[in-house]
Amino acid sequence: MEGSEELESSLLTKPWASVCFGESAFLAKVCFRDTGYILLISDLSSIWYESADAEAVGQRSKELNKRLTVHVSSFLHHLCDLMSPLLAGQSDSTTSFSCHRTAGGLSLHMKSTLSGLPFYWKFHCCPAPVEMVSRHLVRPLIRMSLALQYQVRELTSLLLQKDAEIEDYRENGATLSRDRLRTEPFQEEIFQQNFMTESLPQICGVAEGQAFASALQQLYAAVTQQEAKQSRKRQHSEDAEGPAPAAETTGQPHPPPPSQEDETASSSEGTMVSAALETAFLYQWQDGACTSLPSLHPSPMPLQDGLGDSAWFLAHATPCTLAGERVVAHVCVVCTPSQG
Repeated sequence: MEGSEELESSLLTKPWASVCFGESAFLAKVCFRDTGYILLISDLSSIWYESADAEAVGQRSKELNKRLTVHVSSFLHHLCDLMSPLLAGQSDSTTSFSCHRTAGGLSLHMKSTLSGLPFYWKFHCCPAPVEMVSRHLVRPLIRMSLALQYQVRELTSLLLQKDAEIEDYRENGATLSRDRLRTEPFQEEIFQQNFMTESLPQICGVAEGQAFASALQQLYAAVTQQEAKQSRKRQHSEDAEGPAPAAETTGQPHPPPPSQEDETASSSEGTMVSAALETAFLYQWQDGACTSLPSLHPSPMPLQDGLGDSAWFLAHATPCTLAGERVVAHVCVVCTPSQG
């Protein structure tokens, strides 16, 4: 069954439409499915919504239309057929709408007919959450604004190119056959100033309910389709990565973190071992005796600080003889018995 989240995702790509109820202008969008519907409506001061599943639709239809007995999906299809002309800006004399603001939201009443009998419906809308407002109105409008700015830049560039082309024709002796077609070169700054002082006041004077004309509806749908596409890609990427593997655990408790003294001692020992390896000697054992092999350093370095005076670190990737066999010795520790 399609959940409310999937219904809202389907609603996202539906464009806002300008509608009027009496003297009040609104923006509205709605999505119907066999599993329910979701409606968003705004007067640009507040935004309300209602999401109803098939069970809620069936229960309300019994309360409002006691004489009608039809399947829930038929109710939903009929509601869709009645709302479509309203959102398309078409009048339908057989259907009437009215809205009533309440302290907790907005109620939209519909009256029509179904199978020759009166049909009534009420949308009980409550204030939309901030995330829904952002997803369906704020973010798409910002993206639309950016898209329109980019479009203006592209058109400005084309105008300047056309002016350069026309000027080239003039310099090469071309003339207009009809003088009324003559235009002045495009000057972006003057155009922007005239737009702000002349066109903008007219645009801002348009009724708020007429904010989404046909061209803007197409742009809104294109922008939200891109957002939905990117959202699906992110979801697929997260699903493909899967959850992070759990760390392997054993029955042993975690060792306590090293103290400052331990870290200092460890650092000192590591320095001594590195120095010993750098000044190490190679030894070979022959018949129980230890004799040195030529090396880069004149004498071995003993390890101290508790490691034993008779312990020698010998390291060099040089062949040596061990019990009559030639081997490559990388690290050798030679312990000699203490004298006395």
